[in-house]
Parts: sequence; C-alpha cells; structure tokens
Amino acid sequence: MVRPGRKRREQLGYEDGNKPNRPTAKRTSVRKPESRLETRASEDAVAGRNSVVEALRAKIPAKELMVAERVEMDERMTEALRLAKNQGLTIKEVPRGQLDGVTGTTNHQGVALIIKPFAYKEFEAIIKGAKKPGLLIGLDGVTDPHNLGAIVRSAAAFNADGVVIPERRNATMTGSAWKSSAGAAARLPICQVTNLVRSIEDAKKEGYFVVGLDAEGQENLPAFSLAKESVYLIVGSEGKGLSRLTREKCDLILSIPMQSDVESLNASVATAITLYKIAEIRGA
Repeated sequence: MVRPGRKRREQLGYEDGNKPNRPTAKRTSVRKPESRLETRASEDAVAGRNSVVEALRAKIPAKELMVAERVEMDERMTEALRLAKNQGLTIKEVPRGQLDGVTGTTNHQGVALIIKPFAYKEFEAIIKGAKKPGLLIGLDGVTDPHNLGAIVRSAAAFNADGVVIPERRNATMTGSAWKSSAGAAARLPICQVTNLVRSIEDAKKEGYFVVGLDAEGQENLPAFSLAKESVYLIVGSEGKGLSRLTREKCDLILSIPMQSDVESLNASVATAITLYKIAEIRGA
C-alpha cells in the first residue's frame, strides 16, 4: 500500500496511523466570514445588544435567548441575561455561525432573541367583538414592519377595534413590528387575511363603510362625513398608495389637507392623524 503524501493525508483526515480519522460534524462546521453577503434568517429574531435589551424590556413574546460562545460581556449583555432569566426564557449558548444563520446577519453582536410566532385573531371574531360604531384599520401594501408597529400603536391609542393585514405584499408582526408597537400589539386584536378585498366585502355586510386614505381623495379629513359610522379605514403604501382593486371597493376616498408642497405623509403618521380626527368627531 502506498501512503499518500502529508498534505493529502491531512485532506483525507489521516493522523499518525494509516486509517483516516473521519471529522466530526463540529469540525466540519465552518463559520461564514464577515465579508459574506447577508442571508435570509431562519428564525424571527431580534439581533444586537441594544435591540435585544429593548425587546426584553417590552416583554415581546419570545422562545429563547441565544448567546454566542465565548461572547464578550458588558452591561447590555448582563442585563439581557438577567431579563431573560427573570422571564423564564431558555438561554442557549451556540457557535457564532449558528447565530449568523438564525438572524440572517453577521452583525448580531453575539446575541439574539428568538420571537414566538404571532397569535393572529380571526377577522370574524374581531368584527363580532367590535364596539358600535366600529373602527377597523386595514393595510394595503405597507411593507415596513416599523410602520406596521407604529400603526398598531396608534390604533390602540385611539381605541380602534383591530388591525387587518394581508398575508402577501405586506409587513407581518415580526420582532421589529412588535418593538415599534411599544407593547400595543399585546392589547389590540390583529388579523392576517389571505385576501384584503374579501375582508372589505365581509365588513360591508356587517354595516361598515370602507374608507380609503389617499392623497387624492374625494373628501378632506376635517369634513369627514362618515366618522360617526362604523368605519373600515384602508391605508395604502407611502409610495404607491391604494391598489386599484382596493380603491374601487372603497365607499369613500379620504385625504389629509397639506399646508405645504410635501407630496405625502408616512403611512403611520397619516393613520395617526386620521384616527385622532375620528376620535375627536366621535367625542364631540
């Protein structure tokens, strides 16, 4: 038998003897270098020390705290571990490469909070549990989770009955949306529907007026004639606005009058202004 050269023996896993030593799974696990492009996260996770501490303080529903092996400790890491322990979360020490895959980034600072899947409500249940007159907010193409969280926060602040989001082409209740809602997502029913237009049709059957929020509206917000009725307010994306089909299903298109040449407002800001005005009219 001719033994392979030293370099080849190392490639095959040979040690001092003649038999190759098969590498274990741990030895073959290679961490991606920092220069690699970011990949899709395998879990819904809040990554980074400040973000994790803020999420734990807000008591976002979580499954576990993952910490990189031999991570450097500081005040934020110490607080993250303390908060996770106080909330009864599992604390798991893992290789940095595993954190890369879980979070979809190498910039996680050695810690990630794994979020539980959001518990969405049924649309029918939200309708049945709504007060009279009802107030629902539907989102049509709002893809920024921070905008979604801010809208949920405003909806809770102005006593809306729920927020409806479509499954496709819209942000969902991820850790980022949870954090932006500042805890409001735990108090307000949120529904995810397969078809926003179908939810509009169902709401109309229950006596709701469907009102689209758009820069080019038929009626200005200060003179909102349907404010005291049950309203299903549909908010479009900041760039494209309402989709054509959604717009066609609306009973009224409402706009916010601007006092300068600014083209449009952020979706969450426009929603907050509209909800405030509805609350003001209803209160009067």
